[in-house]
Amino acid sequence: MRVLGVAAHPDDLDFGASGSFAKWASEGASCYYLICTDGSKGSDDPKMTESKLVKIRREEQRAAGKIIGLKDVFFLDHKDTQLVADLTLKKEIVRHIRKIRPDIVVTMDPTLVYSKRGYVNHTDHRAAGQATLDAVYPMARDRLTFKELEKEGLKPHKVKTLYLINFDNHTEVVDIGKTIEKKIKALSCHRSQISERSLGWVKQMSGMIGKEKGYKYAEAFVKLQFDR
Repeated sequence: MRVLGVAAHPDDLDFGASGSFAKWASEGASCYYLICTDGSKGSDDPKMTESKLVKIRREEQRAAGKIIGLKDVFFLDHKDTQLVADLTLKKEIVRHIRKIRPDIVVTMDPTLVYSKRGYVNHTDHRAAGQATLDAVYPMARDRLTFKELEKEGLKPHKVKTLYLINFDNHTEVVDIGKTIEKKIKALSCHRSQISERSLGWVKQMSGMIGKEKGYKYAEAFVKLQFDR
C-alpha cells in the first residue's frame, strides 16, 4: 500500500494524521508527505528571518518524517500564507500522485473554514485541501488532463481512498493507540512551532476522538471511497 499526505505547512500532517501514518508505515505501507508552502511566516521571534525559518522547518519536517517512518518528504516551496488552489498547484499535486501512485491520499478538509473549537482554519490549509481534492478527482485520473505528464511517463492514476482531516465533522476515526507516542515525538521535532502546551492539547484531543469508538487515542477524518 502507498499513502501520500498533502498539506500546506511542515507540521500540518503531523498534527492531524501522523499517528495514522505511523500506523500504516508499521504495517508495511510506503508513506510520503508533500508540503506545499515553505513555512516562512510561522514565527514571532523578532530575530528570525524567512530564509532561516524555511531551512529550520524543512529540517524539522524531515526529522519528524523519520520518526513516523516516511519514505520521503517533498516540498513545493510556495510562499507561506499565499497558497492558491490554482492550476499550477493542482498540476504539481497531480504530478506527485502519478509519480507515487498512492492507494490513499490524506489532506485537509477544505470545507472546514472555521471551527466550533474556536479557531479559523488557515487559508493555506483550505487551498491545499481544495487543490488536492481536485487533483485526486478528476485530474490525476483523466488521461487528457495535463497530457504533457503522460509524455514524461507519468500515466493517469485512480486514487482509491481519500482521507480529509476534520476534527469537527468526521465520518471515520483511526485507532492510534499504538502510535500516539510516535505522533507526540514527531510533533516535538517542530521546535520552532510546538510548545509543551500544544503537545498536551494534541494528546487530549486524540483521547477525546478515541472515546467515540472506544479507543484510547484516535485521529479524525472524512473518508471518501472511490469505486470508479
